[in-house]
Amino acid sequence: MSNKLKYAPSPPPEPVVVESLEPGPKKRGRKRTKKQYFTPDTDAAIKEYLATSNQDDRDNIFAQRIHYPFYKLAENLIHTFKFYYTEVDDLEDLKHEVICFLLEKLDYFKPEKGTKAFSYFSIVGKNYLILYNNNNYKKKKSKVDVLKADEDEGVLHQLGRDDRKQDIKDFIDYFTEYIDKHMFTMFKKTKDRKVADAINILFKRRENLEIFNKKALYIYIREITDVETPTITKVTKILKKQYKKLYIEYIDTGYVKV
Repeated sequence: MSNKLKYAPSPPPEPVVVESLEPGPKKRGRKRTKKQYFTPDTDAAIKEYLATSNQDDRDNIFAQRIHYPFYKLAENLIHTFKFYYTEVDDLEDLKHEVICFLLEKLDYFKPEKGTKAFSYFSIVGKNYLILYNNNNYKKKKSKVDVLKADEDEGVLHQLGRDDRKQDIKDFIDYFTEYIDKHMFTMFKKTKDRKVADAINILFKRRENLEIFNKKALYIYIREITDVETPTITKVTKILKKQYKKLYIEYIDTGYVKV
């Protein structure tokens, strides 16, 4: 039976409110309250969920300790990034879809790698909503007047660029680490490894890179590696193919298995 049928989209009970004091000198008035929904217990529950293969135990752990954090995470992602192009009439249904997707991805999460559960599922949930939102935007644009739909172009631009900058940065960090580790497996020849290493260094120093022209980059790599352009082209194609493969893995799971 599909997991999607087990959990209703209605929100679960509110969590316990945790009192917290502001740092610094005392101030008059009431103490602030902070509702924590993704807590250390959520991390522990996810580990317990992954540690057992008993479906009844998994269902209980998910329903009692994971469902609400996933519900609030879905809600926050939808409203923070304004994912409002939907095929459903009620946002509760969209939240339910996100929760089901996160449930499907639970077994992909590897806590032993040191990845934080909140960061992992935030990335997975946001990537799902980006694709969902953009696909529905395209459908909307194809059905309504072009000029009217273009009024919302800023939303798509933001989703496609600004909101994904941090995700791309995180992925490239994974990518460069992967290339460092698998350099000798991917490239048997010394000159090929020299080129791959030079390109990888450029990725690592991308924030300080002032050369954006493709031809200029080729010349730069050729100068520091002393190899011919065909070798650079060959290595670049291999890296590009690996980049695409790893990026699909990153979109699907939230990290790259280094």
